[in-house]
Amino acid sequence: MAQKTRELRSTVNKDGVLTLSLAEIVLNDPASDEIIVRIEAAPINPSDLGLLLGSANAASVRKGVSDGVPQLSLDIPPERMGGMAGRINQSLPVGNEGAGTVIAAGDQAKDWIGRRVGMIGGGMYADLRKIKTRDALPLPQGVTAAQGAALTVNPMTALGFVETARAEGHSAIVHTAAASSLGQMLQRICAQDGVPLVNIVRSDDQVRLLKDAGATHVLNSRDEHFRTQLVDAVTETGATVAFDAIGGGSLGGDIMRAMERGAVNRMTEYSRYGSSTFKQLYVYGALDTSPMVLDRLAFGFQWRVSGWLLTPFMQKVGSDTVSRMRKRVFDDLTTTFATRYTRTIGLAEALDPETLLAYERKATGEKFLIDPTIN
Repeated sequence: MAQKTRELRSTVNKDGVLTLSLAEIVLNDPASDEIIVRIEAAPINPSDLGLLLGSANAASVRKGVSDGVPQLSLDIPPERMGGMAGRINQSLPVGNEGAGTVIAAGDQAKDWIGRRVGMIGGGMYADLRKIKTRDALPLPQGVTAAQGAALTVNPMTALGFVETARAEGHSAIVHTAAASSLGQMLQRICAQDGVPLVNIVRSDDQVRLLKDAGATHVLNSRDEHFRTQLVDAVTETGATVAFDAIGGGSLGGDIMRAMERGAVNRMTEYSRYGSSTFKQLYVYGALDTSPMVLDRLAFGFQWRVSGWLLTPFMQKVGSDTVSRMRKRVFDDLTTTFATRYTRTIGLAEALDPETLLAYERKATGEKFLIDPTIN
């Protein structure tokens, strides 16, 4: 029996206007290996905002109505439209991951009905989601939808950083925006696994947050002595790989410079080419959308800057490694990989301008969860 559902959609037109609306669609009966899930929790992650808001200027948000349907419109600066060319006039569903209860299933999945599951696969900001069983995981008994909604993006990314560092022979890690939910998970993982971690944050409150959680190296990038402190921490830990959520500005370059200085401090002979230690900077976010500034002559000649994304990483490492990582997430879902939400909103509330400005800030300590059952 076909079922109606609301989906939060994001559309960009050729004139540089991004529109958000709730589209009403019809879900046909599930195929034999499909289930229909009533969504009860879906987190708002920075990666979700990348699709939801694209390159739009959040400050330009305004209410409107189209064919009787409320919507929000935002303007995209002309210089940023190049990055939007591939999605012009496409109405895209949003929400990478979520959790809820199975209410219908195909012939091969009837035993899923009534189970609470976590899911990955997009389109989670909706009342209902039809999905393949391979993209859903039954949650352990007693785990709520809110606890199981963030099974993949942050936990698997944090584990992926450690897996990447180990596979490439790095013994210590530098991480930016380290007071985020992901950063706090990474801190707990590194503490458990004995991996030295240099955490970079942007306020003294964030320093205290991570110190209280047991972190050893926490640096405030706005401190006047930050660069000196960074060299000292990198020298002490021997960190040669960094994962950067900021992206723009000079912070990535500061980290590379500090890793080179740390390597030079360990050299016994001078080389005009700098150290022979290989240094890697991975950029996985864009909290700062300005250009990245790299003073390459400060790094020696053994270095690389590249992007890091979860899906290509999982494809590269293979199913055995991914299965091992997922088991660890499940085993410690309510401890190491727990996510704390500060505000839960409904689907319609996600289209309130003030609410949008609040979750778009991506402020540390503010984590939003969408629960479509609210409204």
